[in-house]
Order: sequence, then C-alpha cells, then structure tokens
Amino acid sequence: MRESAGHDLLFYDGGCGLCHRSVRFVAAADRAGAFQFAPLGGETFLARVPPERRADLPDSIVVWRSADGALLLRSDAAVHVLFRIGGAWSVLAALLDAVPRRLRDAGYDFVARRRARWFPRPEDSCPLVPPPLRARFVP
Repeated sequence: MRESAGHDLLFYDGGCGLCHRSVRFVAAADRAGAFQFAPLGGETFLARVPPERRADLPDSIVVWRSADGALLLRSDAAVHVLFRIGGAWSVLAALLDAVPRRLRDAGYDFVARRRARWFPRPEDSCPLVPPPLRARFVP
C-alpha cells in the first residue's frame, strides 16, 4: 500500500534504538491507523521532504502532517503523535502541550543526546513486521 490520504507520515531513524522502540509503540497504540511509517532517507522521505528542508532535520523522529504538509520536529512531533493516538495518550499530549516549546525541546534534546547509551541500537535493525502492520510501512 502506498501513502493514503489522511495518514500522517512518521519518518524514523532505523538505526536508533529509541526511534525503533517509538515506532513499535506508535504502531501498536495507533488503533485507528492514523500513521504510516517510513525511514529517514527512504523513497517516501525523499519524495515528500524538499532538499532544502532535509539538511536541518534531526536524525530522530519527524512527522509529516497530511492535513497541511507541515513537518513536525522534536517535541512538537511527539506531542502530535500522542494526540493522534488518542485515548489516555491525548491527556498526556495536552499536558505536554501546555509546557512552553522551549522547555519541551530542552527535555527532548536531553534524551536525544543520551539515546544511544540508554536505548542501544537493536541487533536486528530491520525486524519482521507482522502482516497486519506491513501495509503501514512505506519505503
């Protein structure tokens, strides 16, 4: 399946342990199927994100919002994902959204600088995706 209208794209760094775990979490928690997943630097990323924007992007999770084509980075991406997942996660998103972006991003950056130590790279960086989720992963 190719990208579908209404699906936000979550771009991820496949070699990052935290990103790997985050994608697994979102895929499991996103029961409505609001997200599709694609690797940073993959075909979909290169087609969707203009070259001038690519240089400034972090090598973590980036969300392309289908409603307006905006690229969400750092804590904005995390808050958006939690809102879209819904349920109790949207309550956490609302609480985080009430925190000024500067402080949220400082917390995000703190974890990002330590992610390799705290979340080692998965041994199998290309795990087998269960059949029901395969259609949500695009190149």
